[in-house]
Amino acid sequence: MVKFKSMIDFRSDTVTKPSKEMMDAMFSAPVGDDVFSEDPTINELQQYAARMFGKEDALFCSSGTQTNQIAINVHVQPGSEVICHEESHIYKYEGGGIAKNSGASVRLLQGDRGRLTVDTIAKWVNPDDVHFPTTQLVSLEDTANRGGGAIYNFEEIKKIKEFCSANNLPLHLDGARLMNALVETKIDPRTYAAQFDSISLCLSKGLGAPVGSVLIGTKDFIKKARRVRKVFGGGMRQAGIIAAGGLYALKNNVDRLAIDHAHARQLETTLNQLNWVESVLPVQTNIVVAILKDASQRDLIIAQLAEQNIRIMAFGEGMLRLVTHLDVTSGEIDQTCEVLKKMNN
Repeated sequence: MVKFKSMIDFRSDTVTKPSKEMMDAMFSAPVGDDVFSEDPTINELQQYAARMFGKEDALFCSSGTQTNQIAINVHVQPGSEVICHEESHIYKYEGGGIAKNSGASVRLLQGDRGRLTVDTIAKWVNPDDVHFPTTQLVSLEDTANRGGGAIYNFEEIKKIKEFCSANNLPLHLDGARLMNALVETKIDPRTYAAQFDSISLCLSKGLGAPVGSVLIGTKDFIKKARRVRKVFGGGMRQAGIIAAGGLYALKNNVDRLAIDHAHARQLETTLNQLNWVESVLPVQTNIVVAILKDASQRDLIIAQLAEQNIRIMAFGEGMLRLVTHLDVTSGEIDQTCEVLKKMNN
């Protein structure tokens, strides 16, 4: 097989590089001191994100982990409990932050491809009993990373919101790839966001910004979140330079996510034809997860693809993950499919 000259990187949609247009917007961005709320570009980004989702305010932060952890810290008290899926990012990939930052425990629930139902949640809200931590937050993740980019059923989200409201429980969304879900379902962002008390939206994944995330909610919530951000060391000064990348992403890179989804489905079709693939999680957005017939071959397959300048990552025992994004072209998808087909034996 012919080795490609340039690397095709499917490890994550976080590997994207800013386009020339995005870089131009960043280098020309007006800036100020954001701790004083005087950075005009950050202020514009926050206002734009809040309007997009029909919320009162937003807060620019350095990462999705930071926006998630700030939200949790605002919502809960030490000794309380957060309900989330057992594979959720806030539990699995944020360094034990719920315990370390907020002194809270977690109630880990099972669900289909990272998604919870209202019936499952209702069973695990703790009673008013001194022996149990007080349930204080429910958190969902849409799309669900560990579920292979699975999208929540919006009707189920509305049921969960109704239950949470009836039980005085805030509902948080880890929306790291929320725009992928909304592009696919065509649900209006404001209609969707009305179900949540807080939303964390990453700008540095499929949207293509180099860094950053916005936390979205009410004015009172964001006022509290700004204080927590400062305590967490997240206060930034002339950060409009990086916020401009996120603003450009929200204005220009949302609709094109549909291209990434089409590319992912093309990879899904090819992988399903290979005799060393047991199955592929049904593709809904930009994440493709292949389950191998022989789990012991996982690292060998990754190495063989790396020799062809195609980078993918392990996703658990006998599992491979490929993530499409704006830096992978249609031609590179075609090339990758040809390499995969030649690896059939």
